Amino acid sequence: MAALGKRKRSSDRFVNSSSQTRISRAETSSNTQDELRAPGDGGGRGFVEGSIVRITMQNFLSYNYSEVVPGPNLNMIVGPNGTGKSSIVCAICLGLAGKTAVLGRGDKVGLYVKRGCTKGFVEIELYRTQGNLVINREIHVENNQSVWMVNGRHTSQKAVEEEVRALRIQVGNLCQFLPQEKVGEFAKMSKIELLEATEKSVGPPEMYKFHCELKTFRTKERELENVCKEKASFLERAKQRNERNRQDVERFYEKKRHMDMIKMLENKRPWVEYETVRCELEAVKAEREETKKKLKTLKETQAPILRKIQAVDGQLQPIESQMKEKAAAIKQATLECKRKQDELDSRNREIEDVQQALRLAQTEEAERQKRISNTRRMIDDLQAELDSVATQEDVQPQINAVSVELRQLQDERTRGQGELSDLFREKDRLTGERTRVVEKLRSLEDVMKRKEEVLRRKFPDTYNALLWLRQNRQRFTGNVHEPMMLVINVRDARHAKYIESHVALNDLRAFVFQRQQDMETFMTEVRDHQKLRVNAVIAPHESCAGRAPSRPLQTLRHFGFFSYLRELFDAPEEVMSYLCHQYRVHDVPVGTQETKAMIETVIRESQLKILFTAEEKYTVRKSSYSQKTISSNTALRPPHYLSLMVDAEEKHQLQERQRSAEQRLQSVDRQLKALQERHAQLDRRDNELRAQKKELSERKGKKRQLEQKISTKQDSLRQMEGCGMDLQRKEQETGARIRAVNSQKVAIMTDFTQHIKLRARLQLEVVYLALDTVQLSAEKNKLESESRDGGARLRQLEQENTALCERKSRLQETCRQLLRRAKEICNLDPGESSVPQRLQEAFGQLPDTLDEIDALLHEERSRAECFTGLSATVVEEYTRGTQEIEQLTGELEEKRSSLETYRQHISQAKENWLNPLKQLVEQINEKFSDFFRSMQCAGEVDLHSESEEEYDKYGIRIRVKFRSSTQLHELTPHHQSGGERSVSTMLYLMALQELNLCPFRVVDEINQGMDPVNERRVFDIVVRTACKGTTSQYFFITPKVLQNLRYADEMTILCVHNGLQMLPPNKWNEKAFIRRAQRRAPPADR
Repeated sequence: MAALGKRKRSSDRFVNSSSQTRISRAETSSNTQDELRAPGDGGGRGFVEGSIVRITMQNFLSYNYSEVVPGPNLNMIVGPNGTGKSSIVCAICLGLAGKTAVLGRGDKVGLYVKRGCTKGFVEIELYRTQGNLVINREIHVENNQSVWMVNGRHTSQKAVEEEVRALRIQVGNLCQFLPQEKVGEFAKMSKIELLEATEKSVGPPEMYKFHCELKTFRTKERELENVCKEKASFLERAKQRNERNRQDVERFYEKKRHMDMIKMLENKRPWVEYETVRCELEAVKAEREETKKKLKTLKETQAPILRKIQAVDGQLQPIESQMKEKAAAIKQATLECKRKQDELDSRNREIEDVQQALRLAQTEEAERQKRISNTRRMIDDLQAELDSVATQEDVQPQINAVSVELRQLQDERTRGQGELSDLFREKDRLTGERTRVVEKLRSLEDVMKRKEEVLRRKFPDTYNALLWLRQNRQRFTGNVHEPMMLVINVRDARHAKYIESHVALNDLRAFVFQRQQDMETFMTEVRDHQKLRVNAVIAPHESCAGRAPSRPLQTLRHFGFFSYLRELFDAPEEVMSYLCHQYRVHDVPVGTQETKAMIETVIRESQLKILFTAEEKYTVRKSSYSQKTISSNTALRPPHYLSLMVDAEEKHQLQERQRSAEQRLQSVDRQLKALQERHAQLDRRDNELRAQKKELSERKGKKRQLEQKISTKQDSLRQMEGCGMDLQRKEQETGARIRAVNSQKVAIMTDFTQHIKLRARLQLEVVYLALDTVQLSAEKNKLESESRDGGARLRQLEQENTALCERKSRLQETCRQLLRRAKEICNLDPGESSVPQRLQEAFGQLPDTLDEIDALLHEERSRAECFTGLSATVVEEYTRGTQEIEQLTGELEEKRSSLETYRQHISQAKENWLNPLKQLVEQINEKFSDFFRSMQCAGEVDLHSESEEEYDKYGIRIRVKFRSSTQLHELTPHHQSGGERSVSTMLYLMALQELNLCPFRVVDEINQGMDPVNERRVFDIVVRTACKGTTSQYFFITPKVLQNLRYADEMTILCVHNGLQMLPPNKWNEKAFIRRAQRRAPPADR
């Protein structure tokens, strides 16, 4: 029996001794460790290449030092929980360069070094025929680094991984290495993952390689198929596009022929135009010479008549000059007459103005006399009214009394206004205070909403139950508290991690009830009717919230403790009572880094069962073997649910402040209303007194007003009487001015008469000269009538001659322009005067008239315009398209050839992979089915694929049934129970075991979920399979062993236990232990 214990440390807290030996159930083996193997040599009975010969651990997890020597077949490691069984599994994994993720424990390798040590090491000796392989890994805590050695020589981790891989050891393959934390993940493996793990574990070395090559080939095949499809599609589109371009090319060349004809017609047309205009120019020249001759003959005939007309014109000119002079004199005389007439009109207007001024003066005087009369009458009326007022009584005492009362009212209004201002300021202050308090309360409510959102996201069923509770609180008679994570309020967010680490998550999301009946009503509704998964607890009948701790905090302060857990948070009384009763939060102290620094002293002297340091939780208990103190520590996780805090005291104070502010606001509103009503009464009384005072003041001031009015009217009367006008003198002045103006009018009239007479005489002379002009004009008209016919013909000829000259010039310029244009169009030198022979031959086939050329040109242009959207690029595109089609055709043939080659490779690789794989799966299925039949159950393993060509979709499907009434179901994490999954996993691994292609397998505590019947059946299969001579090494770790199991001689049982009196490994004597055991046994048992 190999006993692995713990040797006592200097602190006496942990007992950790270690020693080992080996014993079989059937007989005691006398082979010692030295007989089993010699270090460094290749000898070993029953070991396969890569099997573990020895495992040595120092300062590793729970071991100070221990050496494990397994057997070549089945190794069953047995021991209670916490003794170090899984530590051996960790040593195998890490010692063979495995990743920490495989173990599912700490992510840093330094965490596997024993607490309190700076380094540890693991040494594993593997069997090899050419000499055993010893791998040593020294782990340093400080930097999480490892030092590797192989057979005593330093090396790298990569070299170790290559050595391990060469021995077909795969600690990352769950089919070969299944640690405790990964047992559940085996059933979660997909069919594809299970196939790959099986290939790596029991398949030939080239099987997984062929599988990977097939997947790669298939991927490249799909890529080539897609490329071929794309290129074929692109080639077809290119051919279609080129066919369309071919038709466009034919149309382009046809259009080009029409365009050449158009160009030739356009080249000939200027020459035809030039020849037409040149012929017209010759005709115009001949016509112009004929017109010149006719014009010369007509001019000789008209010469005598023209000389007579000129003589008459010489007589008419002096007469017309005299008539112009007389007309100017008449005009001057007329202007003088008009000027004199204007002067007469001005004098008449002056007389009218003088007379008008006199009439205005008379009217003003009459108005003045009327105003004087009215003023005197008004003075008499005012005097009579003044006499009547003088007899009334004095109102001044009444005015004084009213003024006194008004001042009193004003003083009272001023005081009231001050009080109103004070109340308004107080109201504004209270309103602002209430607003601030409401905002703070709203922010606290937002924190609660965020906590509820966390609850809704993490535990939707609990959140739905919370909503139902809030709507149905009236159905409960006692207090019902919402989930603890909502009602617990941590006073400092930094302390939330302590509460979350101490209180179970199921309780944090549990509802707390004061009465049992209420909890039953709640659970019946939400769990049975609504099918919600919620938790509920009931508070103790007697409150424990105020329970005192077992010792005062002052006695623990020298250890660094600053508070008990209860003082770090607030909660309703029932919730606090439950936590004190269930978790003893009133008796769990919380310390600091100072506590962590002296943790061994704290555990030894304080006798605390649970305590917290700054970042860790410690649990202390007494060992059931040695009665020594054993502690375990866990790192505190960051808080997730209680870090959002609401200060309950602050919330209560804010609510009190809100109620107080609202009460004071109501009081201020009542005072404001009373003051405003009193202010309105004072306003009404003030208006009444002011009206009364105004009336009295009016009565008092009426006499003074009448006296002032009388005085004012008298002053006005005196002023009007002093402003009188002398009308008689005004009339005399007006008469003198009229007479002076009339004298001026007589002188102006004399000059006007003289100018009238001069104008009449001049007009008479103009009449005589006009008679002479008429006589001469008649004679001239007669002569002109005689020569009119000849003059018209002369002018006509002159006009014709001028027109012909202009036409000749235009035609000459047109001929020059047309000739130059024709040469330019035909690209001729300016010196050439005729059409070249090559053009004459081309022009000879074309029409010779402009009309025919224009008609043919219009026809050709119409035909060319029918070919729209064509250019020389069409020909280029057609040429490029043809070349591209040839290139694409070659590329497509090349890709198709490559695709055919890949398919041949795939066919060959598939044959190399699939047939051996099917045989392998059939062998596994045969063993797996046999194992299940031996357990009166059914199971099968087959190769499953959705498509034969999708090699990355191939997988191994495990189907099982444990009851005769059911069908075979695929092994999944959800359909089977935990025990059924464990049985299926174990039997699959045993089916792989007999194939014996990996050096060893490790299975850690897979029988935890099995019932005793299945566990016994599985154990029998494991013993029967793993103890065959043809199988590889097998490690089976279990914390329990059923009674009366069947064992085999090839088994090795390693018992792991701890105790105070355990011997070191080098002092253990297996034979002496067996002798003592036999002596103590009763004679009947011997």
